[in-house]
Amino acid sequence: MADENEIQAQPGAPAAVTGGEQTEARGPGRGRGRGGDRNRGERGGRGRRDDRRGNRDEEQGEELIEKLVHINRVSKTVKGGKRFGFAALVVVGDGKGRAGFGHGKAREVPEAISKATASAKKAMVRIPLKEGRTLHHDGLGHFGAGKVTVRSAPAGTGIIAGGPMRAVFESLGVADVVTKSNGTSNPYNMIRATFEALGEQTSPKSVAQRRGKKVADLLRRGGASAEVAQADAEAIAE
Repeated sequence: MADENEIQAQPGAPAAVTGGEQTEARGPGRGRGRGGDRNRGERGGRGRRDDRRGNRDEEQGEELIEKLVHINRVSKTVKGGKRFGFAALVVVGDGKGRAGFGHGKAREVPEAISKATASAKKAMVRIPLKEGRTLHHDGLGHFGAGKVTVRSAPAGTGIIAGGPMRAVFESLGVADVVTKSNGTSNPYNMIRATFEALGEQTSPKSVAQRRGKKVADLLRRGGASAEVAQADAEAIAE
Protein backbone atom coordinates (compact mmCIF):
# COMPACT_ATOMS: atom_id res chain seq x y z
CA MET A 1 0.00 0.00 0.00
CA ALA A 2 2.86 2.38 0.80
CA ASP A 3 4.40 1.72 -2.59
CA GLU A 4 1.12 2.46 -4.38
CA ASN A 5 0.72 5.79 -2.54
CA GLU A 6 4.27 6.80 -3.44
CA ILE A 7 3.63 5.98 -7.11
CA GLN A 8 0.44 8.08 -7.16
CA ALA A 9 2.26 11.02 -5.57
CA GLN A 10 5.03 11.03 -8.19
CA PRO A 11 4.75 13.83 -10.80
CA GLY A 12 5.23 11.50 -13.73
CA ALA A 13 2.50 9.09 -12.66
CA PRO A 14 -0.71 8.94 -14.76
CA ALA A 15 -3.45 11.28 -13.55
CA ALA A 16 -6.22 8.67 -13.78
CA VAL A 17 -5.68 5.93 -11.17
CA THR A 18 -9.09 5.61 -9.59
CA GLY A 19 -12.57 6.76 -10.52
CA GLY A 20 -12.62 9.53 -7.90
CA GLU A 21 -9.23 10.88 -9.02
CA GLN A 22 -10.40 10.93 -12.65
CA THR A 23 -13.26 13.21 -11.67
CA GLU A 24 -10.89 15.54 -9.84
CA ALA A 25 -8.55 15.62 -12.84
CA ARG A 26 -11.30 16.58 -15.30
CA GLY A 27 -13.30 18.77 -12.93
CA PRO A 28 -11.12 21.90 -12.95
CA GLY A 29 -10.90 21.82 -16.75
CA ARG A 30 -14.69 21.80 -17.11
CA GLY A 31 -15.02 24.44 -14.42
CA ARG A 32 -12.63 26.74 -16.23
CA GLY A 33 -14.46 26.11 -19.50
CA ARG A 34 -17.83 27.01 -18.04
CA GLY A 35 -16.38 30.02 -16.25
CA GLY A 36 -14.68 31.20 -19.42
CA ASP A 37 -17.90 30.78 -21.42
CA ARG A 38 -19.86 32.61 -18.76
CA ASN A 39 -17.41 35.51 -18.64
CA ARG A 40 -17.22 35.58 -22.41
CA GLY A 41 -21.02 35.70 -22.58
CA GLU A 42 -21.13 38.58 -20.11
CA ARG A 43 -18.51 40.49 -22.07
CA GLY A 44 -20.07 39.75 -25.44
CA GLY A 45 -23.78 40.03 -24.49
CA ARG A 46 -24.59 42.05 -21.41
CA GLY A 47 -21.59 44.29 -21.72
CA ARG A 48 -22.48 45.31 -25.26
CA ARG A 49 -26.12 45.88 -24.34
CA ASP A 50 -25.04 48.05 -21.39
CA ASP A 51 -22.75 50.03 -23.68
CA ARG A 52 -25.54 50.63 -26.17
CA ARG A 53 -27.89 51.62 -23.36
CA GLY A 54 -25.28 54.00 -22.01
CA ASN A 55 -24.87 55.62 -25.41
CA ARG A 56 -28.61 56.17 -25.70
CA ASP A 57 -28.70 57.73 -22.22
CA GLU A 58 -25.89 60.08 -23.18
CA GLU A 59 -27.70 61.09 -26.36
CA GLN A 60 -30.89 61.78 -24.40
CA GLY A 61 -29.05 63.36 -21.46
CA GLU A 62 -30.29 66.88 -22.20
CA GLU A 63 -31.38 69.27 -19.50
CA LEU A 64 -35.16 69.07 -19.10
CA ILE A 65 -37.54 71.26 -17.12
CA GLU A 66 -39.91 69.16 -15.02
CA LYS A 67 -43.07 70.69 -13.56
CA LEU A 68 -45.31 68.82 -11.13
CA VAL A 69 -48.83 70.01 -11.93
CA HIS A 70 -51.11 67.93 -9.74
CA ILE A 71 -51.08 65.05 -7.24
CA ASN A 72 -54.26 63.22 -6.39
CA ARG A 73 -54.89 60.45 -3.87
CA VAL A 74 -56.82 57.57 -5.36
CA SER A 75 -58.26 54.44 -3.78
CA LYS A 76 -59.21 51.00 -4.96
CA THR A 77 -61.75 48.90 -3.09
CA VAL A 78 -60.51 45.34 -2.60
CA LYS A 79 -61.49 42.43 -0.44
CA GLY A 80 -60.91 43.51 3.13
CA GLY A 81 -60.95 47.28 2.63
CA LYS A 82 -59.50 50.03 0.45
CA ARG A 83 -56.06 50.26 -1.11
CA PHE A 84 -54.81 53.83 -1.40
CA GLY A 85 -52.40 55.19 -3.98
CA PHE A 86 -51.34 58.41 -5.65
CA ALA A 87 -51.70 59.80 -9.18
CA ALA A 88 -49.29 62.46 -10.47
CA LEU A 89 -49.50 64.77 -13.48
CA VAL A 90 -46.15 66.08 -14.77
CA VAL A 91 -45.16 68.41 -17.62
CA VAL A 92 -41.65 68.13 -19.10
CA GLY A 93 -39.92 70.43 -21.59
CA ASP A 94 -36.49 71.51 -22.76
CA GLY A 95 -37.22 75.25 -22.80
CA LYS A 96 -36.50 75.36 -26.55
CA GLY A 97 -39.81 74.47 -28.12
CA ARG A 98 -40.33 70.86 -27.01
CA ALA A 99 -42.75 69.76 -24.29
CA GLY A 100 -44.91 66.85 -23.22
CA PHE A 101 -47.11 65.71 -20.37
CA GLY A 102 -47.72 62.40 -18.65
CA HIS A 103 -49.42 60.88 -15.63
CA GLY A 104 -48.61 57.89 -13.46
CA LYS A 105 -50.05 55.99 -10.53
CA ALA A 106 -48.25 54.22 -7.70
CA ARG A 107 -48.52 53.39 -4.01
CA GLU A 108 -45.99 56.10 -3.12
CA VAL A 109 -45.70 59.71 -4.31
CA PRO A 110 -42.06 59.57 -5.57
CA GLU A 111 -42.74 56.50 -7.67
CA ALA A 112 -45.87 58.06 -9.15
CA ILE A 113 -43.90 61.19 -10.09
CA SER A 114 -41.13 59.14 -11.70
CA LYS A 115 -43.67 57.18 -13.76
CA ALA A 116 -45.38 60.39 -14.88
CA THR A 117 -42.03 61.96 -15.80
CA ALA A 118 -41.00 58.95 -17.89
CA SER A 119 -44.36 59.02 -19.68
CA ALA A 120 -44.02 62.77 -20.37
CA LYS A 121 -40.54 62.34 -21.85
CA LYS A 122 -41.86 59.76 -24.31
CA ALA A 123 -44.73 62.06 -25.40
CA MET A 124 -42.72 65.22 -26.07
CA VAL A 125 -43.69 67.20 -29.19
CA ARG A 126 -42.10 70.18 -30.92
CA ILE A 127 -43.98 73.48 -31.13
CA PRO A 128 -42.76 76.22 -33.49
CA LEU A 129 -42.07 79.50 -31.67
CA LYS A 130 -41.81 83.02 -33.00
CA GLU A 131 -38.42 84.55 -32.20
CA GLY A 132 -38.04 81.79 -29.60
CA ARG A 133 -40.26 83.62 -27.10
CA THR A 134 -43.95 83.55 -28.19
CA LEU A 135 -46.45 81.84 -30.48
CA HIS A 136 -46.81 82.54 -34.19
CA HIS A 137 -50.60 83.03 -34.06
CA ASP A 138 -53.66 82.61 -31.87
CA GLY A 139 -55.13 79.19 -31.20
CA LEU A 140 -58.09 77.41 -29.64
CA GLY A 141 -58.06 74.11 -27.81
CA HIS A 142 -60.92 71.94 -26.63
CA PHE A 143 -60.92 68.72 -24.67
CA GLY A 144 -63.91 67.44 -22.72
CA ALA A 145 -65.43 70.38 -20.86
CA GLY A 146 -62.20 72.39 -21.06
CA LYS A 147 -61.73 75.20 -23.56
CA VAL A 148 -58.58 77.30 -23.76
CA THR A 149 -57.51 80.26 -25.88
CA VAL A 150 -53.84 81.08 -26.49
CA ARG A 151 -52.64 84.31 -28.10
CA SER A 152 -49.22 85.61 -29.09
CA ALA A 153 -47.99 88.69 -27.25
CA PRO A 154 -45.31 91.39 -27.70
CA ALA A 155 -42.03 91.27 -25.82
CA GLY A 156 -42.29 92.10 -22.13
CA THR A 157 -45.83 90.78 -21.67
CA GLY A 158 -44.82 87.70 -19.71
CA ILE A 159 -46.79 84.50 -19.18
CA ILE A 160 -50.39 85.42 -18.41
CA ALA A 161 -51.75 81.99 -17.61
CA GLY A 162 -52.89 80.10 -14.58
CA GLY A 163 -51.85 76.92 -12.85
CA PRO A 164 -51.50 74.00 -15.27
CA MET A 165 -51.22 76.18 -18.38
CA ARG A 166 -48.39 78.22 -16.86
CA ALA A 167 -46.41 75.01 -16.25
CA VAL A 168 -46.78 74.09 -19.94
CA PHE A 169 -45.49 77.43 -21.25
CA GLU A 170 -42.64 77.61 -18.74
CA SER A 171 -41.38 74.16 -19.71
CA LEU A 172 -41.91 74.96 -23.40
CA GLY A 173 -39.75 78.08 -23.24
CA VAL A 174 -42.47 80.64 -24.07
CA ALA A 175 -41.78 84.01 -22.46
CA ASP A 176 -44.73 86.09 -23.74
CA VAL A 177 -48.24 84.70 -24.10
CA VAL A 178 -51.80 85.54 -23.11
CA THR A 179 -54.22 82.70 -22.33
CA LYS A 180 -57.77 82.20 -21.16
CA SER A 181 -59.40 79.04 -19.83
CA ASN A 182 -63.17 78.47 -19.88
CA GLY A 183 -65.25 75.64 -18.56
CA THR A 184 -63.67 73.04 -16.32
CA SER A 185 -60.76 73.60 -13.96
CA ASN A 186 -59.73 69.95 -14.10
CA PRO A 187 -55.94 70.07 -14.64
CA TYR A 188 -55.97 66.95 -16.84
CA ASN A 189 -58.49 68.46 -19.27
CA MET A 190 -56.78 71.85 -19.20
CA ILE A 191 -53.41 70.33 -20.08
CA ARG A 192 -54.86 68.28 -22.91
CA ALA A 193 -56.77 71.27 -24.30
CA THR A 194 -53.61 73.39 -24.12
CA PHE A 195 -51.58 70.84 -26.06
CA GLU A 196 -54.36 70.58 -28.63
CA ALA A 197 -54.17 74.36 -29.15
CA LEU A 198 -50.38 74.23 -29.39
CA GLY A 199 -50.56 71.34 -31.85
CA GLU A 200 -52.33 73.62 -34.33
CA GLN A 201 -49.44 76.11 -34.37
CA THR A 202 -47.77 76.50 -37.75
CA SER A 203 -44.85 78.68 -38.77
CA PRO A 204 -44.59 80.76 -41.96
CA LYS A 205 -41.66 78.61 -43.04
CA SER A 206 -43.69 75.38 -42.91
CA VAL A 207 -46.63 77.02 -44.71
CA ALA A 208 -44.31 78.32 -47.44
CA GLN A 209 -42.78 74.87 -47.93
CA ARG A 210 -46.20 73.26 -48.10
CA ARG A 211 -47.44 75.76 -50.70
CA GLY A 212 -44.21 75.87 -52.66
CA LYS A 213 -43.58 79.58 -52.11
CA LYS A 214 -41.11 81.81 -50.34
CA VAL A 215 -41.65 83.18 -46.85
CA ALA A 216 -41.22 86.74 -48.11
CA ASP A 217 -44.07 86.23 -50.58
CA LEU A 218 -46.42 85.23 -47.78
CA LEU A 219 -45.43 88.17 -45.58
CA ARG A 220 -45.96 90.67 -48.42
CA ARG A 221 -49.64 89.75 -48.56
CA GLY A 222 -50.13 91.78 -45.37
CA GLY A 223 -49.23 94.97 -47.20
CA ALA A 224 -45.55 95.12 -46.23
CA SER A 225 -42.93 96.26 -48.68
CA ALA A 226 -40.55 93.84 -50.34
CA GLU A 227 -37.61 94.98 -48.19
CA VAL A 228 -39.52 94.67 -44.92
CA ALA A 229 -40.95 91.29 -45.91
CA GLN A 230 -37.49 89.99 -46.83
CA ALA A 231 -36.05 91.20 -43.51
CA ASP A 232 -38.87 89.57 -41.55
CA ALA A 233 -38.46 86.34 -43.51
CA GLU A 234 -34.74 86.19 -42.68
CA ALA A 235 -35.51 86.81 -39.01
CA ILE A 236 -37.84 83.80 -38.81
CA ALA A 237 -35.91 80.85 -37.42
CA GLU A 238 -38.66 78.24 -37.71
